Amino acid sequence: MNIVVITGASDGIGAELARQLAAREGAACGLVLAARNADKLNAVATACQAAGAQVLVVPTDVSVEAQCRALIDAAVTRFGRLDALVNNAGMSAQALFSEVADLGWYERLMTVNLWGAVWCTHAALPHLKASRGRIVAVSSLAGLIGVPGRTAYSATKFAMTGFFEALRAELATSGVSVTTAYPGVVATEIRYRGYKADGQAAGQSGLKEDDAMPVEVCARLILNGMAARQREVVMTAKGRLGRWLKLIAPAKVDRMALAALKDEVKPK
Repeated sequence: MNIVVITGASDGIGAELARQLAAREGAACGLVLAARNADKLNAVATACQAAGAQVLVVPTDVSVEAQCRALIDAAVTRFGRLDALVNNAGMSAQALFSEVADLGWYERLMTVNLWGAVWCTHAALPHLKASRGRIVAVSSLAGLIGVPGRTAYSATKFAMTGFFEALRAELATSGVSVTTAYPGVVATEIRYRGYKADGQAAGQSGLKEDDAMPVEVCARLILNGMAARQREVVMTAKGRLGRWLKLIAPAKVDRMALAALKDEVKPK
């Protein structure tokens, strides 16, 4: 049985990853679903169980180290092993740096987006080494290219990129793969719940979303990358272009990033 822990599994990308894994593997799949909202987790679990998967729901706040470690302990206690960890839990933010008065929420965002993944990975690593398993980190194109209006979010995702890139090299001879996924704009609710300048929920996205990727496509690309033990999954042509264009024409990439913002949130 393939035992997979997914954080941020109550909705969006995490929930869709769980549903697609259950559909692909059925009874051969054991899913451990983690997020703060137990009711939403249970709804996702019901759908996965209907596809034949065994499911353990573990309400978890990844900003608390003890809860991250308890999540991994619960997974191994229930299933006896661990084959994959998908670090998907995260929060978004949209604010011009000059408009932020209190930087406390910058620190909270870093705790969720970086430290939650670090703590879960640290707890899971001995078990993943034993199974020669897989680690997935769901980053963002904002972790490859700095996005204006998203200084806090980009900082957290660049930190994830650096951590998992270094970890991949450390684990090169261990049999454990590290796949970092870089979604662009995906049709989920994460940006609406993310922070705005005053530290409250934004309630809207500051990005143009005409070509937002369906969450089903995003999840499928991540799962395919995990299965193939790919180093990275950069999901859009624009993202791949921007990554390399940054090396030879960085000012053009800055203009492309600005163009992705809605007019009302661009710097004046």
